[in-house]
Amino acid sequence: MVKQLNKKALIKPLALLVTFFIVQLLIQFNIINYYYQDILATICINIILAVSLNLITGFTGQFSLGHAGFMSIGAYACALTIQRVPTVYGFIAGVILGAMLAAFAGLLVGLPTLRLKGDYLAIATLGLSEIIRVMFINLDSITNGAAGLYLQYRFVNWFWLFVLTVMTVVLISNFVKSSHGRACISIREDEIAAEAVGINTTKYKVMAFMIGSFFAGVAGAVYASYFYFIEPNLFGFSKSIDILVVVVLGGLGSLSGSILAAAVLALISSFLQSFAAIRMVLYAVLLILIMLFRPGGLMGSRELSVAMLVELRKEAIAWLKAMPAKVLSAVRSITKGTGKHGGDKSASKGRFEG
Repeated sequence: MVKQLNKKALIKPLALLVTFFIVQLLIQFNIINYYYQDILATICINIILAVSLNLITGFTGQFSLGHAGFMSIGAYACALTIQRVPTVYGFIAGVILGAMLAAFAGLLVGLPTLRLKGDYLAIATLGLSEIIRVMFINLDSITNGAAGLYLQYRFVNWFWLFVLTVMTVVLISNFVKSSHGRACISIREDEIAAEAVGINTTKYKVMAFMIGSFFAGVAGAVYASYFYFIEPNLFGFSKSIDILVVVVLGGLGSLSGSILAAAVLALISSFLQSFAAIRMVLYAVLLILIMLFRPGGLMGSRELSVAMLVELRKEAIAWLKAMPAKVLSAVRSITKGTGKHGGDKSASKGRFEG
């Protein structure tokens, strides 16, 4: 029994290590070129953003539209730190500083606003996100205003993307599985009942908000260091909506759904670049079709696991086995309908001639 548990515990770390080394080899041999590396970086940043927002919206049930604001705090803090200390240590310090400042901003925002619910909370967080963006525009002497900041050095590579993404997913997953995470889920299900059994709802909502803001700051720091350039309008309302779309598409309350949706949307967006004139229209149509067929998101509230994959495999085999019978039944019904229609037509023709 202990050996089986040890084997199960080793499966995920081994899979992660194999994934890391395979991608690293592909980059070394230039099979994954600079264009695909940019897509990979976008996927990793979106995973960090989506997983952290899912903690706030999916697990705690707080509808936030201010995630881009916390991302901008991390981006500017890291960029300004790298400009002054252009080394790997400067980058690490920038990531930590940006994440902590974003978490502190989450605390300041969360205490007054998390007493609100639903649409009112969404409007409040959106307004505060816009305040942060306008603040960065007006701080010309520090942030260079609307012209933005340009970094001469890139310190983010596949190693840092992989480490920070895995760290985010693992830490938030462990938080969700802890007693604190279960308290957040109980608030999502029924806040009044949670208060009735002694859960401090304000405390746990602020805690979830701070953790989500912290990792949004990490994503912003990674973005600034990888893509060289940042400016306030990159972190506007549309960016918050993009992050929310990833969360909803993956499934509220599913971390693996957020990871899958971040990858799917990044790949769809890169593929549609060939159709620049109608790119956003096709993107919107694809999203609508996905949500029509999967209204609960790609994963719903479930998490990806070996047992789930086995179950999906059984369902797919059963569906494929039943498919010929369904097709035959459909053909027969069409044939009968055609024959009946033809008979009725002949009978009416005979009555007319008579």
